[in-house]
Formats: sequence, C-alpha cells, structure tokens
Amino acid sequence: MQRELHEGQPVTERTEVRIITDGEALYVGAWLYDSEHDGIVPGEKVRDGDISKSDYFGILLDTYHDRQNGFVFTTTPAAIEYDAQVVNEGEGGGIQLPGQTRAMAGSLGGFNLNWDGTWTVATSADSAGWYAEFRIPFTTLRYGAGDVQTWGLNLVRSIRRKNEESFWSFVPRQFSLMKVSHAGTLQGIQVPSRRVLTVTPYALTGVERNFAVDPEARERGDVGGELKYGVTPSLTLDLTYNTDFAQVEVDEQRTNLTRFPLFFPEKRPFFLENAGVFSAGTPQAVDLFFTRRIGIDTLGQPVTIVGGGRLSGRVGQFTVGGLEIFTEHQGYSMLRLQHELAARSRIGAIAVQRLATGNSGDWNRVYGVDGRLGIHDAWTIDWWGARSAVPGPDGDASAFSARLGQETGSWTNVARIIQVGSGFDPQVGFLNRRGGYRYYEAGVQWKKRLPSIPIVKQWIPHVNYRGYYGLDGVWQEGRIHFDLTEVELANGGRFGPEFNVEHQGLQQPFAIARTVTLPVGSYDYSSFGFDLTTNPSAPLSLDLRLDIGGFYNGTRRGGGATVALRRGSSLTTSVRVEYNDVRLDQGNFTRVLIAPRVAYFFTPRIMLQTLVQYSNQAHAWTANARFGWLSTAGTGLFVVFNEGQEADGFFRWNRPQARSLIVKYTRQFGRSG
Repeated sequence: MQRELHEGQPVTERTEVRIITDGEALYVGAWLYDSEHDGIVPGEKVRDGDISKSDYFGILLDTYHDRQNGFVFTTTPAAIEYDAQVVNEGEGGGIQLPGQTRAMAGSLGGFNLNWDGTWTVATSADSAGWYAEFRIPFTTLRYGAGDVQTWGLNLVRSIRRKNEESFWSFVPRQFSLMKVSHAGTLQGIQVPSRRVLTVTPYALTGVERNFAVDPEARERGDVGGELKYGVTPSLTLDLTYNTDFAQVEVDEQRTNLTRFPLFFPEKRPFFLENAGVFSAGTPQAVDLFFTRRIGIDTLGQPVTIVGGGRLSGRVGQFTVGGLEIFTEHQGYSMLRLQHELAARSRIGAIAVQRLATGNSGDWNRVYGVDGRLGIHDAWTIDWWGARSAVPGPDGDASAFSARLGQETGSWTNVARIIQVGSGFDPQVGFLNRRGGYRYYEAGVQWKKRLPSIPIVKQWIPHVNYRGYYGLDGVWQEGRIHFDLTEVELANGGRFGPEFNVEHQGLQQPFAIARTVTLPVGSYDYSSFGFDLTTNPSAPLSLDLRLDIGGFYNGTRRGGGATVALRRGSSLTTSVRVEYNDVRLDQGNFTRVLIAPRVAYFFTPRIMLQTLVQYSNQAHAWTANARFGWLSTAGTGLFVVFNEGQEADGFFRWNRPQARSLIVKYTRQFGRSG
C-alpha cells in the first residue's frame, strides 16, 4: 500500500517478495515489475548513498520483536548496499540549528546509517522490470534466545519517477520505514546456534609530513585490528587494538557566524556500530556521550587510540552497552542500560567517565537517567536528567530536559525545555554552549495536501520560536521563524521564502572576525531567507539557500548553493559554494567556502572519491582523495591522499601545512556468515 504520493492506495506496479532460510542466512528475493522499463531510475553506485534519488527496495527486520528497534537492508537497481540500524523508531529528538540544512542535521540520533553489516546483494533487469536478491547472514543480526523465532517485518518499494513509496505493512504518510511499530510479522524463523566470531586486522603504510613542526617527511607503518565475538546471539563483544581510521572521509568544512562550537557527526566505523544504544541527552545540544571526544583533539587532529572494547546488545528485557577505550594519556568508560516498555516507551540510565591514566586527580564523570513515553501513534514525551562531577567544587552541575512532540498526517508540533547548570561539564559529551542556560522551543507545522495541483505534493506552513536565557534571567538569544509558504513538490523538490526575527544578547565582547569585535549589548534584527531544492533524482540538481537582512548592528547578504551533476550511476560531481557579506558598525568582512566533489564508481564496491575545500575563515585549502576497493562490511583496500595549504583564495596558496599518502588494507576472517 502506498505511503506516497496517494496514501492508502495500492502499489501501481506488480511487486512480489519471497523469503527463505538455509540455517545460515536469510534470503530475500524481490520481483519489482515495471510497465515502463525505461523509466526505472538506477541511482548512484555508492554504498549508503541517497536512495531518495532512485528506485529502491528494502527490508526492515525487528529481530527482537520489541516494535522499536531494527535493521534495515536496502538496494537500488545499481545494486548498492544500503544498511542501517533503527533505534527507538528513528526518533532522535535532536535540535536542528538555524541555517543548518536537513543533511547536516541528519537523523538526529535514531537512524544509524553509518553502520555497515556483512551481507550481499545482486540485482538484474529486463524488459519486465528489475530484480533484487539479498543474502543476510544470521551472524550479522542480533536476536533473542530460542531456535524458532518471530520477528517484525516490513518491506518497502520506491518508484522514483512517480515519487511513489509503498509498504507491505501499511505506514501512514507522516512516518517512514523506521516506524517499527507498524511492521508486520515474520514467523517460524529457524536461527542457528553458532555465534559470530571474526577478526579484522589491518596493515597500514605511508608517508606524511607536518610542515609546521617537522622539516622532513616521515614514513609511517602500523598494524592493528578488531575482534568481534558473540557472547550470546544477542550480546556482542568488540575489541580493538591500535585503532586507525585513515580511510574515513574528512569532515566537511563549515562557515561559523555564531559564538558557539559547531557539531560534526561521528564517521569512524568502530564507534558507529550500535551507536544508538549509547546515545543519551538531546543530540547536537546536550549529548551526554559523544564519541568524537575520544581519539580526536580540540583541533580535529587524531589522537592515538591504544585499544579498548565494547559490549553491547540484549540481556533479557534490557538493552545494555559498555565501552572502555584508552588513548596514550586518557581512559574513557561508559555504561548504558535501557528497558523497552510497551507502546513505544522506554526508560534508561547512563554513566560516563574520563580518567587521566597518569593522574588520579584528573577525572570527569556524568550520570543520567532518561525515558520516553509514547501515547498512541501521534504523541511522544522525551525526558532526561543528568549531573556531572569533577574534583573539587562544581557548582550547579545538573541538567535536564523535557520534550513533547506530536506527529500526524496533518500536523508536526513540538514543545521543549532544556536547563543546563552553570557547572554542568560533560567532558566526554557535546555541549552547544557553556555557562548555564534555559532553552525554550515551541513549533507548529501544518501539512496540507493539494491533490488538485499535480506538481505539488503538499504545502507546509510553519512557525517556531527558540530562545536561550541565562540562569540570571538575561535573554541570551532568541529566534522567531515564519515560513508560511513552503511548498514540497511532487518530484521531490521544495521551495519557500521565510522571515526571521532574532535577538542576540552579548554579555561579553564577541570577536566575530579577526578584525571585527562586537561590543557587549542587546541586538535585535530581522532577515529574509529563501530555500530552493530541485528534483534530486535529475541529472542536474540545485540546493539553494539565500539570506538577506539585519545582522547584529549591521547587515548580512549571502547564502549557499550546491550544484550536483550526475552521469548515469557511475559519475557524480558537485560544487558547494557559501558566501556571506557581513557589514557591521565595527567593520566589514566576507566569508567564503568552496567545496567541489567528484566521485567515480567503477562498481558499487570500487570507487574513487575526491573532495577539495577552501575556507577563508580557516585560511585553509584542503584536498582529500580516496580510492577504495571494498570487501565485507567496509573492509578492503584503501589509498588515501591528503593535502593542506594555508591559503588566501581557492587558487592562492601561501605555504603547505600538511601532506600524507596512506595505503591501508583490512580484511575480515572468521564466522561472519
């Protein structure tokens, strides 16, 4: 049955699925017939790519049958491997910051797309349609006790040219495949008794040079790896030694016009498996545990991880997680316990510690409890409370939050409060601002379908307010956002003008640029914005954001645009440009960011990717080129080149900062399926 575009109507193209097992793996075969073969959109060949730009077929497995968590395996006609873990039905409940695109915000904690499992898929096509065959080893999955089991199951098919998405077990349009509570039932699954046992060693060689501290290039050679052992079918132990992430894509540079730190998501594979189990707090605002605090310093440079381990999975009715990681000078510990209740509800506890290995008086701890109460399909109440501790006095070191959300076919509404004490200090977490504050948020969004206008999917007027107040009552920041004309198009595009009224209360001078410092005071201003996204599945697409109007005691004009050009399933190129012209009473400055990206996919597992970035805020030009020949679960051969230059322009380099060429090979051995 369709979720989009015509909710509740039958799928328009014949679709058949069969599921079998052989005691070692689950096999899924899908016959995706199509009366217009030439209209099938194969999409890009990149693993975990944006499947919304193509036809696709996917399967959701709720292996604990708790109606909240699950595994997703999806493919496209290009035979990509797209897999993810769903936690708490994908409801992370995080904050999307002003000016942040939906892609930057991600799924906010409840959908772990960066998890890579061990499985295989093959596709084919003929004049009648396209076909997909999955092999998903039971050792890739986690499930409860018992030789014969019942799991939750849902199947999804998208026909991109019609913007049609249909499900085997019906899901209302306000939800998605992640709505595990709407899944159907798969009965009589005979699972094997053997448990996963894999060893994944790596060998790395290369040469690197840091021009600021070393006049000579230095050779590099490392070995290390990981071991995965299934303590039970539902509980897994992961051990790591001399952990290295040289193959991971670099962070995308961002322009920061605020006085607060930016949030960058975790990309390192070891920290991504079962990441949802370890999540607590409000993503991107107050994360009680944030793995980028481990093995990455304040400048974003890697810190050697000596080793450690992680235990995660299920024990009876409880989801458990434990982590212990050591760098050269620090030890990091984390314990997590959750109990899933009926009706999308749960309760949990968390404890986090950082301890300097050579100094018992240098430590930081955070303790917290959290929960969710689901009220039918529409209403959700999320809450958490936490306290930090350090040696000596710590003042008001507590924090808490409560959020009420409503999601229906016509409404998306939210109300939230967060309070952070002046002494609250989660050193192995993420805090978007320090010094203590109260945050209030309220938002109302109406979604109106317009069936009389075929090119329009829905009209989405919305209004929201976000405000930060000091614990002394001072209004630190506020923003009222009016977007009464946003329209989502039937082809996946979107556009809409908006109007924003903002307040900034500076209690200390703000050096917004090297030569411009805003004085203490209260600033009130308004601005206009405009968003435009064209059909993302077209060979040429545009994502545009414009801002013009007041900014503190002056003006800001600018925005950002990403132009993407694709040729078939193999070649993908894009250029992201951000430009802001800021004029203030204290001085003028511009912010420029240019980031061209080129990727060529020989097959879904063999690719060459490049990303070049220039930021005049960082005065840096960087280049990253990666060749990957992938094997199982993200292992394989990687060749990575990085270059960094101090620069005054995209083509105006002053002097080199760093350069490296790394070759890494990693392979998985053992019972992975």
